[in-house]
Amino acid sequence: MNSSQPDNNQITVAVCSYNAAQYLPTLLEKLISQDCSIPFEVLIVDNNSTDNTRTLVSDFAKSSTIPIRYVKESEQGIAFARNRAINESLSSRYLAFIDADEIPEKNWLQGAVRTLSDEKTDCVGGKITISLPYRPKWLSDDLLPFYGEVNHSDTAFKISGNSTPIWSGNIAYNTRIFQDELRFDIRYNRKGVGIGGGEDAVMFEYLLQHQFNLIYQPDMEILHLISEEKIKRWYFLRLHYLSGKKAGLYEINPDGKKIAGIPGFMYLQLLKKFYKVIHLYFEQPYSYMREAMNASYHLGMMAGLVKARYL
Repeated sequence: MNSSQPDNNQITVAVCSYNAAQYLPTLLEKLISQDCSIPFEVLIVDNNSTDNTRTLVSDFAKSSTIPIRYVKESEQGIAFARNRAINESLSSRYLAFIDADEIPEKNWLQGAVRTLSDEKTDCVGGKITISLPYRPKWLSDDLLPFYGEVNHSDTAFKISGNSTPIWSGNIAYNTRIFQDELRFDIRYNRKGVGIGGGEDAVMFEYLLQHQFNLIYQPDMEILHLISEEKIKRWYFLRLHYLSGKKAGLYEINPDGKKIAGIPGFMYLQLLKKFYKVIHLYFEQPYSYMREAMNASYHLGMMAGLVKARYL
């Protein structure tokens, strides 16, 4: 790990935005009113928005007491936008990420700075609460983490395993970890208004495996606003299909006799999963979604393995 430390004792708050102008006024108001013991700036990374993001940010910056910077990242996708935010923030001591459709509590930024002020800390993430415009019966509590909900504890602790993840919608880093060109994996990119991605999960696993010091800090609390179009079963099914496809492309290479690049046992597993989904649909109509998501992930893995043959 690189121990070099930028001289500029400030934190950059990065917002990666694509056609999210409707969210930005509220978010910017909440950010510039943050309590923070060190100087901070807000960085908007505009990923080719076609709305009025640039004008809105420019107008807001004119009256802001906190520096607000705007940059445009022309390479489409969240991984490219996050990497641009890193590159733009290397002179700051710390870098925090928050998404455009989130609202931070007043002490959010100070919670990050206080935790990162311990020089042993490399990364800190916090609590994410979900705000839904409405909630259908099938949307059970165990599905909310797939919207990014995080609530591991009311007390801070060091993260030692992937059962307590922290996500890039509410996370802050000591920028020393990025001085040696560590970046988000662009293979797990998500473009535009698409879903999936996974670049933050890959980064989290990398930091765990390489024994970086990760902290969960519940004082870093934000509210994640879920849009109505995401409250659909297809959202969860497609999310898992795409995640499985990337696992098949980049992460797994199962043994066994293969048919079209897929081990024979995986076909049998898929049939069993679909049978279980159908059975649960009729027997427990409000609790079959998790099994359907597992089947969708499995189907995605098979599609990824097929595609991997031609790469």
